[in-house]
Amino acid sequence: MYNLEGKVALVTGSSRGIGRAIAKRFAENGINLVVNYVRHRRDAEDTAKDIESSGVKCLVVKANVANDEDVLAMFERIKEEFGRLDILVSNAASGVLKPVMELSTRHWNWAMDINARALLTLAQQAVPLMPHGGRILAVSSLGSVRAVENYTAVGASKAALESLVRHLAVELGPRKITVNTISAGAVDTEALKKFPNRNQILETALERTPLGCLTTPEDVADLALFLCSDLAKMIHGQTLVVDGGYAIRA
Repeated sequence: MYNLEGKVALVTGSSRGIGRAIAKRFAENGINLVVNYVRHRRDAEDTAKDIESSGVKCLVVKANVANDEDVLAMFERIKEEFGRLDILVSNAASGVLKPVMELSTRHWNWAMDINARALLTLAQQAVPLMPHGGRILAVSSLGSVRAVENYTAVGASKAALESLVRHLAVELGPRKITVNTISAGAVDTEALKKFPNRNQILETALERTPLGCLTTPEDVADLALFLCSDLAKMIHGQTLVVDGGYAIRA
């Protein structure tokens, strides 16, 4: 249906959570994977086993996407293994959860580097491996457009990420490379466990979601798969929200 068999995708931060779900969904549709991680090696290896069970190739690479040298080394591995890249998913994210008055310059730069600037470096390295076109996706959150408690630095970095996607879309469109953002609602992942009010966030999201259920990593993965297919070839420079309708509630 999606005609993606044999393509190559890099999904950053794909050892767990949303990144893992995207990588597995891609593999189920014949896409070869590059699984990227920083700290959770065992999780990355488990993800690779699941991917390879779908009959595709998988390369596991440790790299901090906020470190340019790590990114360059990762792309050298990709060139050696596959010689090309068809899909880039910038999913790796991090950041401190603190009130505005407690944020330091280090906290701010950390969030911006990993959540926003990393996409710039990744795209600059990926585009030369996409001579016949490709897909670039960035994973964002509703905190980019809404004020969320203690989410200031991360929310601002996600807003910057979405802006960068639009600018990349203008410049890369002529190369037949589509660039889009997936903005997910409240998804119960390892990252959400760092929020002190996690249970309250999930309960509120469930109450306010018209469809009556929470967004899952697999829901996000389904949208990623669609955006990488020819069915989405004219969707470009957009932020698509997958949240069961949560964001439309006043």
